[in-house]
Amino acid sequence: RTSNRVRYFLLWLGLFYTTWLIILIVGSHFEVFRDHWAIGVAMALGSYFAGSTPMGGGTVGFPVLVLAFDEPASMGRDFSLAIQSIGMTSASILIFCTRQSLEWRMLRWALVGATLGVPLGLMFIALIVPELYAKLTFATLWASFGMLHFAKVGEISRMSGLTNMSERFDAISGLLVGLFAGAFVVSTTGVGIDMLIYIVLVLMCRADLRIAIPTSVVLMAYASVVGIATQFSLAHLMPERYALSPGLLANWLVAAPIVALGAPFGVVACKVIPRKVTLLIVSGLCLVQFAWTLYHERASLNASIVAGVVIALLLLNLVFMLMYDAGRRMAGTQHG
Repeated sequence: RTSNRVRYFLLWLGLFYTTWLIILIVGSHFEVFRDHWAIGVAMALGSYFAGSTPMGGGTVGFPVLVLAFDEPASMGRDFSLAIQSIGMTSASILIFCTRQSLEWRMLRWALVGATLGVPLGLMFIALIVPELYAKLTFATLWASFGMLHFAKVGEISRMSGLTNMSERFDAISGLLVGLFAGAFVVSTTGVGIDMLIYIVLVLMCRADLRIAIPTSVVLMAYASVVGIATQFSLAHLMPERYALSPGLLANWLVAAPIVALGAPFGVVACKVIPRKVTLLIVSGLCLVQFAWTLYHERASLNASIVAGVVIALLLLNLVFMLMYDAGRRMAGTQHG
C-alpha cells in the first residue's frame, strides 16, 4: 500500500532533520540564518521547481548566488550539487514510494554515464573552464530550454505514453547524456543533466511528462550525490587544487531544511497545478536569467563572445528542432 511505502519517505526526513540539527547545534552555526536567510527564501521557490519540472534546484540557486550575491561560479556549482543532494534525493524517494513511472531503460544507462562523467568533469574539465564561460554555459543552456517550451509547450504537455525505442537507442542515448552532461555541464554549473535526459525523452521518445519529469529528477539527484561526494573527496585529498567554496556549509544549512520538503511538495503539487502553467513560468525565468547574465557580465563581454553565445543559442534550438522532427517521424512510423 502507498501509505506503508510513504513511511520510508518519513523515515528519510527524520534521519535528515536529525543529522541537520546535530550539525547545527554541535557547530554552533545559528548565525547562518541571520547572514544567509536570502538563499533560503530563493530555494523555497527553487525546490518547488526541482520537484515539479526537469530543472534542479540549482537552476535557481546558481544565478542567485552568482548574479545576485556575486559569488564565483564554482560556489554556484558546489551549492547546487550540495543542495540538490538533499532536495532532489528527497523528491526521488517520494517518487519511488508512490511508484511513479520512470523510463528505466534509458535511466540506468544515464546513471552509468553520470558515474563516470561527473567525477571526470570535476577532476579535469571544471579546472580549465573560465569563470565567464561557466556562467554563459548555464545561461545559454537554460535559455534554449525556455525557448523550446514557449514554442512547443502545448504539444509537450499533451503527450501520453512514449515511443517504444530499441534497447540500443536507450542505452546509447542514456550513456551519452550521462557522460556528456556529467562531464561538461554538471561539473561546471551543478545542473543540466536532468534537462538533457528530459529533452531526449520528450522530443525523441515523445514521453508523457509524468514519465519524463520523474526520470529527470532521479537522474539529477544521483548526479548531485556523486558530484558533491567527489568534491568532498577531492578537497580532502588535494585541498590546494580542489578546495570547497567558502560559505558552502552556511548556505547549505539554511537552504537544506527547506528543500528537503520543498522538492517533494513540487512532486505532489504538480498533480494539482497544470504542468503547462509551471513549465511556462519556468521558461520565462530561464529567459530572464539569460538577459540578467548578459547584463551582469556586460563589462567582460566583447563582440566575439556575444556572437558565440548567439550562435550557441541558435545551434541548440536547431538541434532541438531536429530531435523533435526525428521523434515525430519515429512515432508516426511506429503507429503506422
